[in-house]
Amino acid sequence: MVIASLIAMVVAMVLVMIGIMRAKGGLRKGGKGEGDEESEAEGGEKWPWQFTPFQKLSFSVDEVVRRLVDANVIGKGCSGVVYRVDVDNGEAIAVKKLWPSSCAVNTKDDAGGAGVRDSFSAEVRTLGTIRHKNIVRFLGCCWNKNTRLLMYDYMANGSLGGLLHERTGFSLEWDLRYRIVLGAAQGLAYLHHDCVPPIVHRDIKANNILIGLDFEPYIADFGLAKLVNAEGDFGRSSNTVAGSYGYIAPEYGYMMKITEKSDVYSYGVVVLEVLTGKQPIDPTIPDGLHVVDWVRRRRGCASYMDVLDQSMRGRPESELDEMLQVLGVALLCVNPYPDERPTMKDVAAMLKEIRLEREEYAKVDVLIKGSSVAPQGGTTSSSSSTTSSSLCQNNNNNNCFSATTSQYSSSSKA
Repeated sequence: MVIASLIAMVVAMVLVMIGIMRAKGGLRKGGKGEGDEESEAEGGEKWPWQFTPFQKLSFSVDEVVRRLVDANVIGKGCSGVVYRVDVDNGEAIAVKKLWPSSCAVNTKDDAGGAGVRDSFSAEVRTLGTIRHKNIVRFLGCCWNKNTRLLMYDYMANGSLGGLLHERTGFSLEWDLRYRIVLGAAQGLAYLHHDCVPPIVHRDIKANNILIGLDFEPYIADFGLAKLVNAEGDFGRSSNTVAGSYGYIAPEYGYMMKITEKSDVYSYGVVVLEVLTGKQPIDPTIPDGLHVVDWVRRRRGCASYMDVLDQSMRGRPESELDEMLQVLGVALLCVNPYPDERPTMKDVAAMLKEIRLEREEYAKVDVLIKGSSVAPQGGTTSSSSSTTSSSLCQNNNNNNCFSATTSQYSSSSKA
């Protein structure tokens, strides 16, 4: 009896071991790890791809899927992993493969994948209707039962965050920084004021502002974007945290509500990041302060100019004045009270006015210098021309400015 029981136990253990080994083998065969191109290809064969282009394209889905390998990964975010894909015609595109948790298929239509949700549905719905020079161009989307892909223009200079914090020995000139913050403001103003219904991005940060070959900024990553209905509420509720650490507006902590003014706050943090060269939570900021609090504390101090990025402190006085004016606009944007923040349309208008004022002062300065040297036969004029030429080279954009501009009086409200 005892022997029979022992034999039965041994047989049972053997059967259990065989079952475990078979299960492991099945996982190895059918399991799908992140970035595993073999399993991805297998998934593509099992489930047909659906493809919706939003532009005239000269490449196929197969060309894209074949190149979704680890070696081509250029970034990862909260909604997916991004690849650089060089298609057969030599064109480079960016492809975002959404994380599995961001994808879902309607059980009524598995083959077509008509029922998509979360990041995929939000981003496709949003990007499919947007046309603006400062918003990343959406090329198309493709999907099957297991995978969701979003395709965009590839941005050769990466993200604003990468340019500011990751490139050693590289520093953006002020004129380029100004163009970037202005372009981003114009893109956000379009989303808030020109789209029907308005669109709130909800995750504005330096890494979501991409930089093209000519250093034009493009707002990207609409995975958290929300459409606003006629009553000013979002069309659907969300159980995800809106925004990224360091950029989230303070009211979200106690109201759990996001509005266009939340985007304005996040944008203001980005502008401070551009001006100071510091991340929102930066180890070089004393006492562990957020960059917003650090700049506010330094305001009014004799060394207030020291908040500017060290690489820009030696610029001409006209540029430094312009930087401080833009800093004033940024402080308006990060006002702790949402209703007191400007709209993005107002922000874009203020930034344009700041540059226009500088240009007008420059014209007056040139006229004054020209009239003062006329009796002297042009001797001083030659000297003035040399100085102006030197300033053009420093500005990197053939803009010659020498006038001093005054601070925006509205900056005192922040």
